[in-house]
Amino acid sequence: MPKFRTGLFDDALSAFRSGESARAEAMLSHLLEVQPQHFDGLKLLGYMQGLEGRASEAAVVLEKAVLIQPRDLNVRLNLGKALGDCGRLHDAIVHFRQASVLQPSSFGAWFGLGCMTSALGRHAEALELFSQALAIDATAASAWCNRANSLASLLQHVEALADYDRALCSEPSLTTAWSGKAATLMELGRHEEARQHYDRALELDPALPFIAGQAMHLSMLCCEWSGLQARLDIVTKALTRGMRSADPFGFQAISTDEAELKACAEIYAADTFPPVSPTMTQRRTQRSERIKLGYLCGEFRNQATSVLMAGLYEMHDRDRFELFAFDSGWNDGSAMRKRIEPTFEHWVPIAKLGDDQAADVIRGLDIDILVNLNGYFGQVRQGVFARRAAPLQVNFLGFPGTLGAEYMDYLIADPIVIPPESRRHYTEKIAYLAGSYQPNDLNREISTKKRERSEFGLPEVGFVYCCFNNSYKIVPDMFDRWMRILRQVDHSVLWLLRDNPLASENLRAEAARRDVDPCRLVFAEREPLPEHLARHGNADLFLDTSPYNAHTTASDALYAGLPLLTVRGNTFPGRVAESLLRAAGVPELVAPDGDTYERIAIDLANDPASLDALRRRLSIAQTAALFDPRGYARRIEAAYVEMFRRLQAGLPPAHLEL
Repeated sequence: MPKFRTGLFDDALSAFRSGESARAEAMLSHLLEVQPQHFDGLKLLGYMQGLEGRASEAAVVLEKAVLIQPRDLNVRLNLGKALGDCGRLHDAIVHFRQASVLQPSSFGAWFGLGCMTSALGRHAEALELFSQALAIDATAASAWCNRANSLASLLQHVEALADYDRALCSEPSLTTAWSGKAATLMELGRHEEARQHYDRALELDPALPFIAGQAMHLSMLCCEWSGLQARLDIVTKALTRGMRSADPFGFQAISTDEAELKACAEIYAADTFPPVSPTMTQRRTQRSERIKLGYLCGEFRNQATSVLMAGLYEMHDRDRFELFAFDSGWNDGSAMRKRIEPTFEHWVPIAKLGDDQAADVIRGLDIDILVNLNGYFGQVRQGVFARRAAPLQVNFLGFPGTLGAEYMDYLIADPIVIPPESRRHYTEKIAYLAGSYQPNDLNREISTKKRERSEFGLPEVGFVYCCFNNSYKIVPDMFDRWMRILRQVDHSVLWLLRDNPLASENLRAEAARRDVDPCRLVFAEREPLPEHLARHGNADLFLDTSPYNAHTTASDALYAGLPLLTVRGNTFPGRVAESLLRAAGVPELVAPDGDTYERIAIDLANDPASLDALRRRLSIAQTAALFDPRGYARRIEAAYVEMFRRLQAGLPPAHLEL
């Protein structure tokens, strides 16, 4: 019998080496039925299953093997990888760490440790581990690429570029290095180079996860519309097949279908931020102390989220809520940062903590409600929420849509941005607020310095349309409408934000193709908020974008007294401007369709009296529901209290209408 078993293993090994994996597995299964503790059989079977992507099966088999021979390096390495692929990151680290002890010169041990640590969001630690691996093998492209990813996550973009180049020097066809370098070039504003790198990555591997959507978003950012519809078709068809074709943030800017947006978010969440801990049980005891409310955000600084939230932070009821700021960003030293910091009783920096560490800190503070102000935007820390850091987890403001994750309990909205019939397209339960869901501040400073139109390159005489949205929100259909409007209104111009030089150049070329003088497009540089708000006075009408509206940009315009015209959308990001306009008391600036949008824009240019009346109404808009941080605080607090009441009563999250 022993001779028979040895021969069977040799036959299985020979079959595996010949590429007959199914036959090899059948023989190994038979061998292990006869001799369950056959170490070489377990080792080979686990290795084969890992190669085929059957990580959970491989982990079971290799865990048996490691008990038999705990000092076998390859079993430790293969088990670490299998556990990592199963999402058991901490268990994987144990085995990679043991492998590094067994053989300190093992590249695979240090590289595996780096990968697992990076997956936990501990990027500074991962950086050192990848450096250890590269000290053993300086030609390993995968290690250079992963080290570059860690540097990029730590916002060390120039250093990351150098490492991506080292990776590509070792392995010119490494698609992850091409795509990673493209994303880093985008962060540095080097859009033309980024486009070339995305194109190369797509050429090498069109199925690389999320690459098609990233390349499409870059095209939109640069207003390069040639082939845009074809790119969109590829992305949406892939989504219908459950493929990882786009990340949710970029896809929001062009999709008009809530079902597509939900599918995109669910695929992204399952792939990038899957749940890694069991659901936290609700509290069993009644508590007399205040509700512990935590806001997790990477933008506690001079950024749009804080511009909107500052008034709410100040107006929270300290008798009912104990406020915690979990800061995953940085202190920019701005007046906004100095204003925000005193509004919180507890300030907890988590930027340098991995997701597991940050979640442990939050759980240790016994937070009742944790609010995600980023979602898939900005300094994303969705991994903290994937670890169920608090018994109630709320999606709010930073990302206007579903996060597609079962561990997010509620989404703050209003009946305009998410009508009741649209609830099925959101995995969270909806907490409806009266008025607009968007908080706004009454203390935005507007510069009093008088600036003439000529300072901005605008004509002294003529109608000035403007849109200060980011360039990726401008799509061909809306630009067509803008150009028809300009052709109908003599001496009019369109004042846009100079987002990047390539976008400005492309937009002027697109205007020429539509028989509009490119000089009628005027570009504004970015300015500090007080000056930016003040310059709205040199425009006559803000033309909103669709399918992704102005959000903070819209409230800026309305706060500055500039009428904004929008068209009713089909998605959350496409309905935000309508929500704001109705709360500001000017619902007639919501067009039901694109043709009506064009007509209103033209009519207002030819009807100064009506436009002046709208301006007068907006001059008192600060008394409306849109600019009432105290009233807003009471409304959202009522939502938090009801969420917590249901939790204490042992009830699951439910749609709330308050």
